[in-house]
Amino acid sequence: MNDAAVIVRRTFPVRRERLFRAFTDPGELVRWFSPDGYGNPSADVDLRPGGRYRIAMQEEPGGEPFYVTGEYRVIEDPARLVFTWTWEDPAEKVRDSVVTVDFLERTEGTEVVLTHELLPAERRESHTAGWNALLTKLSSRLGAEEGGKR
Repeated sequence: MNDAAVIVRRTFPVRRERLFRAFTDPGELVRWFSPDGYGNPSADVDLRPGGRYRIAMQEEPGGEPFYVTGEYRVIEDPARLVFTWTWEDPAEKVRDSVVTVDFLERTEGTEVVLTHELLPAERRESHTAGWNALLTKLSSRLGAEEGGKR
């Protein structure tokens, strides 16, 4: 791990299979994989080692889409995902960084430990905020699902 790695931890009151699906299913990703005020017009996922993903994000309403893309390196359903992370816009200066997501069983549910490595040092803070915002949105989404089941 390098000095510019981001590590974010969050525990969710759901099984890890549910969280793994949230991170890998395109229909799930478009519901949460952007911070508040943004949406996801599309998510393409080829879930296999060497397969690629491409997720569009855009400011709402009507902003121009921007994209993150990468390649899956490790898929251990439902325990671990490892994938590269590149912003398509070269001005973002984040290319081929690596994200590892571990889904750990806990008494109270599943702990997600997300580690984003090989980031330029000047991008660590923005990516820490970004991952925290995404996990907060995911938590709200999962909470809404639970509320709908009662």
